[in-house]
Amino acid sequence: MAKLESSFKNMFIVLTVISLIAAGALAGMYSLTKDTIAQSKAKKTEEAIKSVLPEGAVPDAVPDTLGSCLIYKAHDAEGNFVGAAIQAEDGQAFGGNIQIMVGFDIEGNIIDYSVLAQAETPGLGTKMVDWFKKGNKGNITGKNPANDNLTVSKDGGDVEAITASTISSRAFLRAVNAAYQAYAGQNVDAASGATQAVSDEEVDAQIQAEVTAQLSNDSTSVETK
Repeated sequence: MAKLESSFKNMFIVLTVISLIAAGALAGMYSLTKDTIAQSKAKKTEEAIKSVLPEGAVPDAVPDTLGSCLIYKAHDAEGNFVGAAIQAEDGQAFGGNIQIMVGFDIEGNIIDYSVLAQAETPGLGTKMVDWFKKGNKGNITGKNPANDNLTVSKDGGDVEAITASTISSRAFLRAVNAAYQAYAGQNVDAASGATQAVSDEEVDAQIQAEVTAQLSNDSTSVETK
C-alpha cells in the first residue's frame, strides 16, 4: 500500500474519518444504553414513590403536573385518598440542581422523602440524603409546611442545616416547600424571588468548608499509606 503524502489535505481527511468513526461509536453506545438508563431512572422513581407513601398505598401510574412538580396521588385498597408523593427540584444548590420526592399524608404532614438526584460535595451537601430524616438532626418528618417554618434556623426557621452546608440545606428545603405548594394546589416556582438570597460570605464559607474537608481527607490518606 502506498504511503499517504504528508500534507494538510491528507491530515484533514484522516482526522475527519477518525471523528466520524468516533461519533458513530458514541451514537451506537448511546443507542445501546439509553433504554437501560431510562429503565434504571424509572425504577428509582418508582422505589422513591413507594418509600414516601403510607404502607399499602397505591399511587397513580400517571402523575399530575403543576409547574415543575409531578404529583403522584395515592389511594388505599378501597379507593380512599391517603396522600401523595411529589417530585420537586431546586436549581440553586451548591452543586447545581437537586431533585427530591416528598410524601405527604392527607393532612399535609411529611411522611418521608427521597433524594433522586444531587451533585453536592461528598461528606457535606450529600448528607441531605438522610440528614432530614426521622431521628437525625434536621428531621422534617411529621412536620407540616403549612404550620412549621421549614427553613434553616439561620434564617429564623425550624430546621437545623447540614453542618457547613447551608446553601445545600436551603436548596433542599426550598424543594420541600415547593413540593408542599404543589400538593396544596399552588403553582409556585421553587427558584422564585421568595427564596433567600445567597450572600458572597456564605458561598465563601461553604467553599472554605469543602476545601478544609478535602485537605483533611488528603491528610488522612497520606497518614494511612
